[in-house]
Amino acid sequence: MPKLCSLCLLLLITSASPAIGEVIAPKQAAEGWIALFDGETLFGWQPTSDANWRVENGEIRVDAGKEGWLMTTSEFADYELHVEFKAPATTNSGVFLRTALDPKDPTKDCYEVNIAPADNPFPTGSIVGRLKGEPASAGGENWHTLEVVAQGSDITVSVDARKVASLRDPHPISRGHIGLQFREGSVAFRNIRLKPLGLKPIFNGKDLTGWNTDRTNKSEFVVTLAGEIAVKNGPGQLETDDTFGDFVMQLDCQVNGDGLNSGIFFRCIPNDVLMGYESQIHNGMVDGDPTKPVDCGTGGIFRRQNARQIVAKDHEWFTKTIIADGPHMAVWVNGLQVSDWTDERPADENPRRGLRTDPGTIAIQGHDPTTDLLFKNLRIVELPE
Repeated sequence: MPKLCSLCLLLLITSASPAIGEVIAPKQAAEGWIALFDGETLFGWQPTSDANWRVENGEIRVDAGKEGWLMTTSEFADYELHVEFKAPATTNSGVFLRTALDPKDPTKDCYEVNIAPADNPFPTGSIVGRLKGEPASAGGENWHTLEVVAQGSDITVSVDARKVASLRDPHPISRGHIGLQFREGSVAFRNIRLKPLGLKPIFNGKDLTGWNTDRTNKSEFVVTLAGEIAVKNGPGQLETDDTFGDFVMQLDCQVNGDGLNSGIFFRCIPNDVLMGYESQIHNGMVDGDPTKPVDCGTGGIFRRQNARQIVAKDHEWFTKTIIADGPHMAVWVNGLQVSDWTDERPADENPRRGLRTDPGTIAIQGHDPTTDLLFKNLRIVELPE
Protein backbone atom coordinates (compact mmCIF):
# COMPACT_ATOMS: atom_id res chain seq x y z
CA MET A 1 0.00 0.00 0.00
CA PRO A 2 1.63 3.30 -1.03
CA LYS A 3 1.86 6.12 1.48
CA LEU A 4 -1.19 8.36 1.42
CA CYS A 5 -0.85 11.83 -0.05
CA SER A 6 -1.04 14.86 2.25
CA LEU A 7 -4.64 15.59 1.25
CA CYS A 8 -5.71 12.06 2.16
CA LEU A 9 -3.92 12.24 5.50
CA LEU A 10 -5.75 15.47 6.25
CA LEU A 11 -9.06 13.83 5.38
CA LEU A 12 -8.34 10.91 7.69
CA ILE A 13 -7.24 13.16 10.54
CA THR A 14 -10.31 15.40 10.32
CA SER A 15 -12.73 12.46 10.08
CA ALA A 16 -12.46 11.42 13.73
CA SER A 17 -15.35 13.55 14.99
CA PRO A 18 -18.17 14.25 15.36
CA ALA A 19 -19.97 10.92 15.57
CA ILE A 20 -21.28 9.56 12.31
CA GLY A 21 -24.92 8.57 12.05
CA GLU A 22 -26.43 5.32 10.84
CA VAL A 23 -25.29 4.68 7.26
CA ILE A 24 -26.62 1.15 6.73
CA ALA A 25 -30.09 0.01 7.74
CA PRO A 26 -29.96 -2.68 10.46
CA LYS A 27 -31.45 -5.29 8.12
CA GLN A 28 -28.84 -4.50 5.47
CA ALA A 29 -26.02 -4.71 8.02
CA ALA A 30 -27.26 -8.10 9.18
CA GLU A 31 -27.26 -9.23 5.54
CA GLY A 32 -23.60 -8.26 5.20
CA TRP A 33 -23.77 -4.83 3.55
CA ILE A 34 -21.10 -2.28 4.46
CA ALA A 35 -20.95 1.42 3.67
CA LEU A 36 -17.98 2.59 1.62
CA PHE A 37 -19.01 6.20 2.24
CA ASP A 38 -20.24 7.39 5.62
CA GLY A 39 -22.00 10.47 4.24
CA GLU A 40 -19.81 12.92 6.15
CA THR A 41 -16.11 12.14 5.61
CA LEU A 42 -13.75 10.46 3.15
CA PHE A 43 -12.56 7.94 5.72
CA GLY A 44 -11.52 4.76 3.90
CA TRP A 45 -10.71 6.58 0.64
CA GLN A 46 -7.51 7.91 -0.89
CA PRO A 47 -7.24 10.42 -3.78
CA THR A 48 -4.67 9.77 -6.49
CA SER A 49 -4.39 13.38 -7.70
CA ASP A 50 -5.12 16.92 -6.51
CA ALA A 51 -8.69 16.96 -7.80
CA ASN A 52 -11.01 18.72 -5.34
CA TRP A 53 -12.72 15.66 -3.88
CA ARG A 54 -14.91 16.77 -0.99
CA VAL A 55 -18.06 15.95 0.97
CA GLU A 56 -21.02 18.33 0.74
CA ASN A 57 -24.60 17.65 1.84
CA GLY A 58 -23.98 13.93 2.20
CA GLU A 59 -22.41 13.64 -1.25
CA ILE A 60 -18.92 13.05 -2.59
CA ARG A 61 -18.33 15.79 -5.15
CA VAL A 62 -15.56 16.72 -7.59
CA ASP A 63 -15.42 19.26 -10.40
CA ALA A 64 -11.87 20.60 -10.74
CA GLY A 65 -8.21 19.65 -10.58
CA LYS A 66 -6.03 17.00 -12.14
CA GLU A 67 -7.62 13.92 -13.70
CA GLY A 68 -7.53 10.97 -11.33
CA TRP A 69 -9.44 8.82 -8.89
CA LEU A 70 -10.76 8.56 -5.38
CA MET A 71 -9.87 4.99 -4.42
CA THR A 72 -10.95 2.77 -1.55
CA THR A 73 -8.06 1.91 0.72
CA SER A 74 -9.39 -1.67 0.87
CA GLU A 75 -9.34 -4.25 -1.91
CA PHE A 76 -12.35 -6.36 -2.82
CA ALA A 77 -12.93 -9.40 -5.03
CA ASP A 78 -16.53 -10.64 -5.41
CA TYR A 79 -19.36 -8.35 -4.38
CA GLU A 80 -22.57 -6.50 -5.03
CA LEU A 81 -22.02 -2.75 -5.32
CA HIS A 82 -24.60 0.02 -5.08
CA VAL A 83 -23.69 3.57 -6.12
CA GLU A 84 -25.91 6.60 -6.70
CA PHE A 85 -24.56 9.33 -8.97
CA LYS A 86 -25.56 12.63 -10.52
CA ALA A 87 -23.78 14.31 -13.42
CA PRO A 88 -24.50 16.74 -16.27
CA ALA A 89 -25.13 15.06 -19.62
CA THR A 90 -21.67 16.06 -20.86
CA THR A 91 -19.71 14.64 -17.90
CA ASN A 92 -17.28 11.77 -18.46
CA SER A 93 -16.60 9.86 -15.25
CA GLY A 94 -16.80 6.28 -14.09
CA VAL A 95 -16.73 3.68 -11.35
CA PHE A 96 -13.65 1.45 -11.47
CA LEU A 97 -13.81 -2.15 -10.24
CA ARG A 98 -11.01 -4.47 -9.10
CA THR A 99 -8.62 -1.74 -10.09
CA ALA A 100 -4.98 -0.96 -9.49
CA LEU A 101 -4.38 2.35 -7.70
CA ASP A 102 -3.07 3.89 -10.92
CA PRO A 103 -4.80 2.04 -13.77
CA LYS A 104 -3.20 2.49 -17.17
CA ASP A 105 -5.40 0.33 -19.40
CA PRO A 106 -9.09 -0.42 -18.60
CA THR A 107 -8.85 -3.66 -20.59
CA LYS A 108 -5.98 -5.03 -18.48
CA ASP A 109 -5.73 -3.62 -14.97
CA CYS A 110 -9.33 -2.79 -14.05
CA TYR A 111 -12.97 -2.80 -15.12
CA GLU A 112 -14.27 0.70 -15.82
CA VAL A 113 -18.03 1.14 -15.66
CA ASN A 114 -18.49 4.35 -17.59
CA ILE A 115 -20.55 7.42 -16.77
CA ALA A 116 -20.56 9.18 -20.12
CA PRO A 117 -22.74 10.86 -22.77
CA ALA A 118 -25.01 8.82 -25.01
CA ASP A 119 -22.79 9.46 -28.05
CA ASN A 120 -19.67 8.13 -26.29
CA PRO A 121 -18.36 4.82 -27.71
CA PHE A 122 -19.04 3.45 -24.21
CA PRO A 123 -22.07 5.31 -22.79
CA THR A 124 -23.17 5.13 -19.16
CA GLY A 125 -23.23 1.57 -17.86
CA SER A 126 -20.79 0.25 -20.46
CA ILE A 127 -17.59 -1.54 -19.46
CA VAL A 128 -14.94 0.54 -21.20
CA GLY A 129 -12.86 -1.24 -23.81
CA ARG A 130 -14.77 -4.46 -23.25
CA LEU A 131 -18.52 -4.11 -23.78
CA LYS A 132 -20.83 -1.34 -24.96
CA GLY A 133 -23.93 -1.38 -22.84
CA GLU A 134 -27.53 -0.78 -23.77
CA PRO A 135 -28.16 2.98 -23.92
CA ALA A 136 -29.02 4.45 -20.52
CA SER A 137 -30.27 7.99 -20.10
CA ALA A 138 -28.43 9.02 -16.95
CA GLY A 139 -27.45 12.65 -17.28
CA GLY A 140 -28.95 15.83 -15.93
CA GLU A 141 -30.05 16.94 -12.47
CA ASN A 142 -31.61 13.65 -11.36
CA TRP A 143 -29.92 11.01 -9.24
CA HIS A 144 -29.33 7.64 -10.87
CA THR A 145 -28.52 4.24 -9.44
CA LEU A 146 -25.64 2.08 -10.61
CA GLU A 147 -25.64 -1.51 -9.39
CA VAL A 148 -22.87 -3.98 -10.15
CA VAL A 149 -22.46 -7.67 -9.41
CA ALA A 150 -18.86 -8.83 -9.75
CA GLN A 151 -18.49 -12.55 -9.21
CA GLY A 152 -15.57 -14.49 -10.62
CA SER A 153 -15.38 -13.89 -14.36
CA ASP A 154 -18.86 -12.34 -14.55
CA ILE A 155 -19.62 -8.62 -14.31
CA THR A 156 -23.20 -7.36 -14.64
CA VAL A 157 -24.22 -3.71 -14.59
CA SER A 158 -27.65 -2.19 -14.04
CA VAL A 159 -28.60 1.48 -14.31
CA ASP A 160 -31.79 2.57 -12.59
CA ALA A 161 -32.74 -1.09 -12.04
CA ARG A 162 -32.34 -1.96 -15.75
CA LYS A 163 -29.59 -4.36 -16.77
CA VAL A 164 -27.44 -2.66 -19.41
CA ALA A 165 -24.28 -4.80 -19.57
CA SER A 166 -23.25 -8.38 -18.80
CA LEU A 167 -19.65 -9.43 -19.34
CA ARG A 168 -17.90 -12.79 -18.95
CA ASP A 169 -14.16 -12.23 -18.97
CA PRO A 170 -12.12 -15.31 -19.96
CA HIS A 171 -9.11 -13.82 -18.17
CA PRO A 172 -10.69 -12.06 -15.17
CA ILE A 173 -9.01 -9.58 -12.88
CA SER A 174 -9.54 -11.18 -9.50
CA ARG A 175 -9.36 -8.33 -6.97
CA GLY A 176 -8.54 -4.67 -6.48
CA HIS A 177 -9.76 -1.31 -5.25
CA ILE A 178 -12.99 0.49 -6.12
CA GLY A 179 -12.41 3.90 -7.67
CA LEU A 180 -14.49 6.96 -8.48
CA GLN A 181 -13.12 8.85 -11.48
CA PHE A 182 -12.67 12.54 -12.17
CA ARG A 183 -12.09 13.15 -15.87
CA GLU A 184 -14.36 15.72 -17.55
CA GLY A 185 -17.13 17.71 -15.89
CA SER A 186 -18.62 17.64 -12.42
CA VAL A 187 -20.00 14.53 -10.76
CA ALA A 188 -21.49 13.62 -7.38
CA PHE A 189 -21.82 10.26 -5.62
CA ARG A 190 -23.78 9.11 -2.58
CA ASN A 191 -25.10 5.97 -0.83
CA ILE A 192 -22.12 3.83 -1.79
CA ARG A 193 -22.42 0.40 -0.24
CA LEU A 194 -21.05 -3.08 -0.90
CA LYS A 195 -21.96 -6.64 0.02
CA PRO A 196 -19.11 -9.17 -0.12
CA LEU A 197 -20.00 -12.41 -1.89
CA GLY A 198 -18.74 -15.96 -1.58
CA LEU A 199 -18.34 -16.12 2.21
CA LYS A 200 -18.54 -19.64 3.66
CA PRO A 201 -19.39 -20.65 7.23
CA ILE A 202 -16.53 -21.57 9.55
CA PHE A 203 -18.94 -22.56 12.32
CA ASN A 204 -21.65 -25.15 11.65
CA GLY A 205 -24.00 -24.01 14.43
CA LYS A 206 -24.03 -27.49 15.99
CA ASP A 207 -20.61 -28.24 17.46
CA LEU A 208 -17.01 -27.04 17.41
CA THR A 209 -15.89 -29.15 14.46
CA GLY A 210 -13.12 -27.23 12.69
CA TRP A 211 -12.01 -25.45 15.86
CA ASN A 212 -9.08 -26.20 18.15
CA THR A 213 -9.99 -26.34 21.85
CA ASP A 214 -6.49 -27.11 23.15
CA ARG A 215 -5.99 -23.59 24.53
CA THR A 216 -9.38 -22.77 26.02
CA ASN A 217 -7.56 -22.56 29.38
CA LYS A 218 -10.00 -20.99 31.87
CA SER A 219 -12.55 -20.04 29.20
CA GLU A 220 -15.65 -22.08 28.50
CA PHE A 221 -16.72 -22.32 24.85
CA VAL A 222 -20.04 -24.08 24.28
CA VAL A 223 -22.57 -24.26 21.46
CA THR A 224 -26.03 -23.10 22.53
CA LEU A 225 -29.33 -24.63 21.46
CA ALA A 226 -29.81 -21.52 19.29
CA GLY A 227 -26.65 -22.36 17.34
CA GLU A 228 -24.34 -19.77 18.86
CA ILE A 229 -20.86 -20.00 20.33
CA ALA A 230 -21.06 -18.88 23.96
CA VAL A 231 -17.83 -17.92 25.69
CA LYS A 232 -17.52 -17.26 29.40
CA ASN A 233 -14.60 -16.75 31.73
CA GLY A 234 -10.98 -16.33 30.74
CA PRO A 235 -8.30 -16.11 29.72
CA GLY A 236 -8.50 -18.58 26.87
CA GLN A 237 -9.03 -18.97 23.14
CA LEU A 238 -10.91 -20.95 20.52
CA GLU A 239 -8.86 -21.28 17.33
CA THR A 240 -9.70 -22.41 13.80
CA ASP A 241 -7.98 -25.46 12.37
CA ASP A 242 -7.69 -23.69 9.01
CA THR A 243 -5.46 -20.72 8.26
CA PHE A 244 -6.32 -17.54 6.33
CA GLY A 245 -4.10 -14.83 4.85
CA ASP A 246 -5.99 -12.19 2.82
CA PHE A 247 -9.70 -12.47 3.54
CA VAL A 248 -13.10 -10.96 4.21
CA MET A 249 -14.73 -12.17 7.42
CA GLN A 250 -18.15 -11.38 8.84
CA LEU A 251 -19.74 -12.38 12.13
CA ASP A 252 -22.45 -11.43 14.59
CA CYS A 253 -21.63 -10.83 18.25
CA GLN A 254 -23.48 -9.95 21.44
CA VAL A 255 -21.80 -8.75 24.62
CA ASN A 256 -23.78 -9.90 27.66
CA GLY A 257 -22.43 -7.33 30.08
CA ASP A 258 -21.35 -3.73 30.35
CA GLY A 259 -17.97 -2.83 28.86
CA LEU A 260 -16.70 -6.41 28.62
CA ASN A 261 -13.51 -7.18 26.70
CA SER A 262 -12.92 -9.75 23.96
CA GLY A 263 -11.60 -9.83 20.42
CA ILE A 264 -11.21 -11.62 17.11
CA PHE A 265 -7.57 -12.48 16.43
CA PHE A 266 -6.39 -13.18 12.88
CA ARG A 267 -3.26 -14.30 11.06
CA CYS A 268 -2.32 -15.94 14.35
CA ILE A 269 0.71 -18.18 14.70
CA PRO A 270 -1.00 -21.60 14.71
CA ASN A 271 -1.04 -23.44 18.02
CA ASP A 272 0.29 -20.43 19.92
CA VAL A 273 -1.44 -18.18 22.45
CA LEU A 274 -3.21 -15.33 20.60
CA MET A 275 -0.13 -14.31 18.62
CA GLY A 276 -2.01 -12.41 15.91
CA TYR A 277 -3.61 -9.12 14.99
CA GLU A 278 -6.63 -8.34 17.17
CA SER A 279 -9.89 -6.77 16.06
CA GLN A 280 -11.02 -5.52 19.45
CA ILE A 281 -14.44 -6.01 21.04
CA HIS A 282 -15.11 -3.41 23.75
CA ASN A 283 -18.14 -1.12 23.64
CA GLY A 284 -17.05 1.19 26.45
CA MET A 285 -16.65 4.92 25.84
CA VAL A 286 -15.34 7.87 27.82
CA ASP A 287 -18.06 10.16 29.25
CA GLY A 288 -20.63 8.67 26.87
CA ASP A 289 -18.78 10.02 23.84
CA PRO A 290 -18.76 7.39 21.04
CA THR A 291 -15.69 9.03 19.47
CA LYS A 292 -13.69 8.32 22.64
CA PRO A 293 -13.47 4.53 22.94
CA VAL A 294 -12.25 2.74 26.02
CA ASP A 295 -9.35 0.33 25.43
CA CYS A 296 -9.26 0.73 21.62
CA GLY A 297 -12.99 0.15 21.07
CA THR A 298 -14.96 -2.40 19.06
CA GLY A 299 -13.54 -2.59 15.55
CA GLY A 300 -10.21 -1.02 16.45
CA ILE A 301 -6.96 -2.85 15.72
CA PHE A 302 -5.75 -3.37 19.26
CA ARG A 303 -2.59 -1.41 20.14
CA ARG A 304 -2.39 -0.17 16.54
CA GLN A 305 -5.41 2.03 15.81
CA ASN A 306 -8.41 2.91 17.97
CA ALA A 307 -11.89 2.62 16.53
CA ARG A 308 -12.90 6.10 15.40
CA GLN A 309 -16.38 5.55 16.83
CA ILE A 310 -18.23 3.09 19.06
CA VAL A 311 -21.14 1.79 17.02
CA ALA A 312 -22.12 -1.43 18.78
CA LYS A 313 -24.11 -1.58 22.01
CA ASP A 314 -23.77 -4.03 24.86
CA HIS A 315 -26.64 -6.54 25.19
CA GLU A 316 -27.51 -6.15 21.47
CA TRP A 317 -26.38 -8.15 18.46
CA PHE A 318 -23.99 -6.35 16.12
CA THR A 319 -22.30 -7.33 12.86
CA LYS A 320 -18.58 -7.01 12.31
CA THR A 321 -16.75 -7.15 8.97
CA ILE A 322 -12.97 -7.62 8.91
CA ILE A 323 -10.89 -7.23 5.76
CA ALA A 324 -7.19 -8.08 5.59
CA ASP A 325 -5.45 -7.47 2.27
CA GLY A 326 -1.67 -7.56 2.43
CA PRO A 327 -0.44 -5.07 5.03
CA HIS A 328 -3.79 -3.27 5.05
CA MET A 329 -6.63 -3.99 7.50
CA ALA A 330 -10.07 -2.46 7.92
CA VAL A 331 -13.09 -3.17 10.11
CA TRP A 332 -16.76 -2.23 9.82
CA VAL A 333 -19.26 -2.44 12.70
CA ASN A 334 -22.94 -2.50 11.75
CA GLY A 335 -21.89 -1.35 8.28
CA LEU A 336 -19.82 1.67 9.36
CA GLN A 337 -16.07 1.58 8.80
CA VAL A 338 -14.36 2.28 12.12
CA SER A 339 -10.72 1.41 11.40
CA ASP A 340 -8.39 1.68 8.43
CA TRP A 341 -4.78 0.72 9.16
CA THR A 342 -1.70 -0.28 7.19
CA ASP A 343 1.08 -2.16 8.95
CA GLU A 344 4.31 -0.46 7.88
CA ARG A 345 6.54 -2.33 10.32
CA PRO A 346 9.29 -4.68 9.10
CA ALA A 347 8.14 -8.24 8.36
CA ASP A 348 7.97 -10.64 11.30
CA GLU A 349 6.42 -14.03 11.92
CA ASN A 350 4.67 -12.62 14.99
CA PRO A 351 2.14 -9.82 14.30
CA ARG A 352 2.73 -8.50 17.80
CA ARG A 353 6.25 -7.55 16.68
CA GLY A 354 5.89 -6.73 12.97
CA LEU A 355 4.08 -7.20 9.66
CA ARG A 356 2.69 -10.68 9.06
CA THR A 357 1.05 -11.39 5.71
CA ASP A 358 1.44 -15.17 5.92
CA PRO A 359 -1.79 -17.07 6.59
CA GLY A 360 -2.68 -17.73 10.20
CA THR A 361 -5.55 -18.97 12.27
CA ILE A 362 -8.63 -17.08 13.47
CA ALA A 363 -9.17 -17.07 17.24
CA ILE A 364 -11.98 -15.96 19.54
CA GLN A 365 -10.71 -14.54 22.82
CA GLY A 366 -11.94 -15.27 26.29
CA HIS A 367 -10.41 -12.28 28.05
CA ASP A 368 -10.99 -12.58 31.81
CA PRO A 369 -13.38 -13.93 34.47
CA THR A 370 -16.07 -11.41 33.44
CA THR A 371 -16.16 -12.61 29.80
CA ASP A 372 -19.70 -13.39 28.62
CA LEU A 373 -20.31 -13.16 24.85
CA LEU A 374 -22.19 -14.88 22.06
CA PHE A 375 -21.04 -15.36 18.44
CA LYS A 376 -22.95 -16.60 15.42
CA ASN A 377 -22.93 -16.49 11.61
CA LEU A 378 -19.15 -16.68 11.41
CA ARG A 379 -18.24 -16.74 7.71
CA ILE A 380 -15.16 -16.00 5.64
CA VAL A 381 -13.78 -15.94 2.12
CA GLU A 382 -10.15 -15.76 1.13
CA LEU A 383 -9.24 -13.05 -1.37
CA PRO A 384 -7.69 -14.40 -4.56
CA GLU A 385 -4.12 -13.50 -5.47
